[in-house]
Amino acid sequence: MTRLAAYAAQLDALASRERMRRRRAPAGLDFTSNDYLGLAASARLRAAVADALARGVPVGAGGSRLLRGNHPEHERLEAEAAAFFGAESSLLFGSGYAANAAVFATLPQRGDLVVHDEWVHASVHDGLRLGRAERAAFRHNDPDDARRAIGGWRARGGRGRVWIAVESLYSMDGDRAPLAALAALADAQDGFLVVDEAHATGVFGPDGRGLASALEGRENVVALHTGGKALGVGGAWVNAPRLLVEFLVNRARPFVFATAPPPIVAAALREALTILRQEPQRREQLRALVAHAEARLGGLPGAAPAGTQILPLLVGEDGAAVRLASALAERGFDVRAIRPPTVPEGTARLRISLNLNVSDTDVDALATALRELDPRSA
Repeated sequence: MTRLAAYAAQLDALASRERMRRRRAPAGLDFTSNDYLGLAASARLRAAVADALARGVPVGAGGSRLLRGNHPEHERLEAEAAAFFGAESSLLFGSGYAANAAVFATLPQRGDLVVHDEWVHASVHDGLRLGRAERAAFRHNDPDDARRAIGGWRARGGRGRVWIAVESLYSMDGDRAPLAALAALADAQDGFLVVDEAHATGVFGPDGRGLASALEGRENVVALHTGGKALGVGGAWVNAPRLLVEFLVNRARPFVFATAPPPIVAAALREALTILRQEPQRREQLRALVAHAEARLGGLPGAAPAGTQILPLLVGEDGAAVRLASALAERGFDVRAIRPPTVPEGTARLRISLNLNVSDTDVDALATALRELDPRSA
C-alpha cells in the first residue's frame, strides 16, 4: 500500500475540501446534460443508426484514418459539415477534447503566440502544453486586454503569427464572446481566430450553425463543433481552410495515431445535421424554455442568467454547493455542483443546463425547490 500512499493522500485532500469527483448514474429530471435539443434519445437518430447498420456501416473503424480506418461515412460527414457550416474543409475527431488538443498542439508554430481567454476550455490549455507556440491569457471577454497582451509580446520581440483562442459560448457562465471585435483584432494582427463552438452548435445561428456562422469560411478562422452536446451523438470536427486541414491530417498526433471515430457515429451525425435544418422548432422550444427559466429562476440568490441555455447559480463555498445539489437530487432534480478548479476560487455553483428533456413545469418545480432549500432564500 505504501506505493499508493501519495495518491491516497491527494484524494483525501480533495475529499476534505469537498472537491472529490465521483461518477454518478443519471437520475432525476435532467438539468445537467448538454443534450440541449433533446436529440440523444430521439427517434430520428435511433432510426438513422438502425438504417446505417442495415446498410452495413460498421460499428468500429478498426484502425486510424491513415491506415484502414477511413470510411466513406467519415468523408460524407466531413463534406456535409463543411457545406453546412460554410467552411472550405472539415476534419472529424473522436471528441471535442481531442480536436482542441490537436489544433493547438499542431497549427500554431514555434515563435507564434496563442493569446487565449482566461476561461477557455481545459483542452485548449492541454493542447498548448503539447505545442511549441508561446501563450498568454487575457481577461475574460476583453478584446482590449487581448490587444495589450499581443502588444506586450511584440514589444518583447515577438515576431511570429498571432492566434486568438476563445469559446463562442462559455460552458460555466453561459455568456457569449465578443466575436466581431476579436475577429477584427485577428485581422489587424494578420493572425488567426480559433472559435470553440461546443455549446453554441445546434442552438444559435442560422439552422444552428453557431455564433461564429458569419465568420466561417474566412481564411483566418478555425472553428470547432462538437457532436456530443446539442447534436446528441459524439465526436467533433474542425472546420478550416483546406490547407490547414491537410496540415492536421499530416501533423496532428491526436489524428494520426488515434483509431478513427466509429463510422456509425459519423452516420448518426449526418442525420443530426439534417435534423437541425428540418426541425427549427427544437431551437424555438429551447429559446422559450430559456425565457421561462430566466423569469422563474433569474431572481434567485446567486442566479446569473446570460440569455442562453446555461444558467449558473453562484453559491460560493464548495461544501455549500455540494450540499445544495445533494438536497435537490433527493427531490428528484439532477443539478450538479461545479467547483474549482473548473471555476475560479470562491465561485462554486450549480450549473443549470436547460434542455428539451425538461418542461416549463419542471422548471417551476425546480424554482420552488431552490427557494425552499437554499438558505439565502429564507
